[in-house]
Amino acid sequence: MFDFRYHAVSLAAVLVALAVGVLLGVAIGDAGLVSSAEKQVRSSLRDDVRGAQAKEQAAGDQLVAEQRYSRAAYPFVVGGRLQGAKVGLVFLGEPNEAIAADVRSALEGSGADLSGTLALREPPDLAALAESGGSNRYAQLEANAVLLTPFGKSIGRQLILGGQLLRSEANALFTTRAGGLGPFDVVVVVRVPRVLTGEAAANTNRLEDGIMAGLTKTRSAIVGVQSTTTRPSQVGWYRDRGLSSVDNIGTTAGQAALVFALAGAQGSFGSGPDAGSLLPGPELAAK
Repeated sequence: MFDFRYHAVSLAAVLVALAVGVLLGVAIGDAGLVSSAEKQVRSSLRDDVRGAQAKEQAAGDQLVAEQRYSRAAYPFVVGGRLQGAKVGLVFLGEPNEAIAADVRSALEGSGADLSGTLALREPPDLAALAESGGSNRYAQLEANAVLLTPFGKSIGRQLILGGQLLRSEANALFTTRAGGLGPFDVVVVVRVPRVLTGEAAANTNRLEDGIMAGLTKTRSAIVGVQSTTTRPSQVGWYRDRGLSSVDNIGTTAGQAALVFALAGAQGSFGSGPDAGSLLPGPELAAK
């Protein structure tokens, strides 16, 4: 006799088997599709990376070629523009040999001579300065720090014009001296960022501002420089005190800008946000 329940169970088993078979087939097919798509993505990414690497290499080769050309052309651009000039390099704070080397490199072929490198003691040693002052009014520096401003003006002026005060105070005033004390025809200034507070900061500012005022009063070219990595930038400080500046002294363009500025170009030159232009106008280069 036909058992309907047995038939229903058999039919259900067949349907379940069919469903499982369909699901397995779809899963296997999807796995194949995923594997194929993954291979395509990987291949595309490899191609993109190779393309980017090729472009980077080409850009690097072009940059090296341009730098080589710029350096080769440099002597023709700056040749003789500072003929016979005696250049002083003054660090306001600890000296930086890398920047000193960049300044020396800038002067190559210009006809100028780096005659002296000086590093100002900061904060100033008032007792030592007062003792070196002898019988002049600056013998009162230790008791009256306000005298640092006129003292600095005299020092700044004598860096260009020469003078006895600079010679007598040199040991107390500078931590480093290489070459002469001047007189210089033009001066390159490097202000070194530092953290000072209270009386030390006030005395340092008085001395620095006095020296800058004395230098600029001589009407000689005074140029402030820094590297592209100087933080915080000192360009604003230079500008506020009437100095032209170069913010990328480690580059060929920055070194050319320094020579032009020492030769009389005015402005803030370089590649940083405070720079007015990379180089002075072409009319200067044609002279």
